[in-house]
Amino acid sequence: MIASVRGQLRSIDGERAVIDVAGVGFEVLASGRTLRSLHGGIGRDVALITYLHVREDALQLYGFRDARERTFFLWLIAVSGVGPKVALAVLSGYPVGDLELAVARQDVKKFESIPGIGKKLAQRLVVELGDKVGGLPPAFDPGGAGAPSAGASDAYMGARSALQNLGLTLREAEEALRGAPDDVSLEDLVKYALVREKGAP
Repeated sequence: MIASVRGQLRSIDGERAVIDVAGVGFEVLASGRTLRSLHGGIGRDVALITYLHVREDALQLYGFRDARERTFFLWLIAVSGVGPKVALAVLSGYPVGDLELAVARQDVKKFESIPGIGKKLAQRLVVELGDKVGGLPPAFDPGGAGAPSAGASDAYMGARSALQNLGLTLREAEEALRGAPDDVSLEDLVKYALVREKGAP
């Protein structure tokens, strides 16, 4: 399996980029968000984490900015009715952290807002990815050293877990966190949820 590619960016066209590795041009399919991160880099060295998708009639190489994006892509194509093209559309629509948070909050409308995703598929995505959220790897730079990044999804998952440790069921914890602001700390999320829980009838 080709786990990553590093080389000179030759071109970006539609949903693909061509990366020259030691004289060999690798065509790499990627999400719009990943391709936009490469713009301005024509002629420069770039690096992408990759996944080689094997079909009976073709080998297709998919590229990702980091391990989190690739992992979410693999989760998506494991869902019934979701192929690589649909998975790229999902990843083009929102950052991975936002998608993970949408699954955790059972936000079906977030997925419905992505072109090509209907209500039934959006519901299936939320259900089938529900037991995977919180399991994404840290966000490292695929080109080398990097630091893990925590976002709203990490805080939400941490708060949900903390509330369960305090005796709430998963459903109660998610209901208590409903409507919580995105850009707050784990501690503030727990406080918000506990206030809502106490005020619940």
